[in-house]
This record gives sequence, structure tokens and C-alpha cells, in this order.
Amino acid sequence: MNILTIGLVAAQAATMTPVAAVSQDLRAPDGSVIVRVAADCSDAANRVVGQSGGQLLSASAQTQGGQAVCVITVLVPGNGNERPKKVTVSVPQ
Repeated sequence: MNILTIGLVAAQAATMTPVAAVSQDLRAPDGSVIVRVAADCSDAANRVVGQSGGQLLSASAQTQGGQAVCVITVLVPGNGNERPKKVTVSVPQ
């Protein structure tokens, strides 16, 4: 994975809306609630980039049909003189 791809994944992860679950058992010493976040699409993005041989354009956590998914968009190189293709894939979380 090149530096540009890592930067794009990090930038996208920083702008994602987290899906949070609050547990009454998890509290900081001052009594504040500790929240677990489960909306990281970096693994899904890495898999799609690795399988397609493309370059990551975006990765975002969304809900489709009531199910949490990662929507990954990659730029896939064309064959020979063909132009690259933009491919968007939804990966269940």
C-alpha cells in the first residue's frame, strides 16, 4: 500500500460518522461513560483495493436496507489503452 492510499484511508476514517454503543459497565474513573466505536472501514477498503488492484478514492460507513455497510470506491486501471474505471462496492460490516 502506498503513502497516498494510507493518507486517503486515514482522512476518510477521520470524517466518518461513528456507530457507537454505550455500555453501562464501561466507565472512566471520573464516572464518565466510555463509548465503543465500531465504524472503521479501513479493513474493508484494504481488501477491496487488494482484490481490485485499484487505488482507493473513498470509504464511508453507511446504512443500506437497515444493515451497516462500508461503501468503498476505487479507481481500477484499464486494460491496455483503456481509461481507468471508477468502481463502487458495498461491503457488509
